[in-house]
Amino acid sequence: MRTGSEPVTARSALRARFWLSVWGLVWAVPGTVVFALVGLTGWAVVCGALSAVIAVDLAVIIRHMRQGPHYQPGPEIPPYRPPYPPPRHRHP
Repeated sequence: MRTGSEPVTARSALRARFWLSVWGLVWAVPGTVVFALVGLTGWAVVCGALSAVIAVDLAVIIRHMRQGPHYQPGPEIPPYRPPYPPPRHRHP
């Protein structure tokens, strides 16, 4: 059962998001370490915060991937409104 006005074949690009998050984590974690060793604490804090955000995003992406391709939000989430008014049907 569809809950909104999304197309029937809509899919999220979870694999792309996964690999982009992995790529970001590969750069942010060593960046944190290098900046901390060099003594640039401001940049180390920024990279550390970015690493934390990327790790949380990665956990959400993995959770959604494990839910499978047929995940639908529960009944507590209302359907989306269409971006345009629905057509009116005229009865002859």
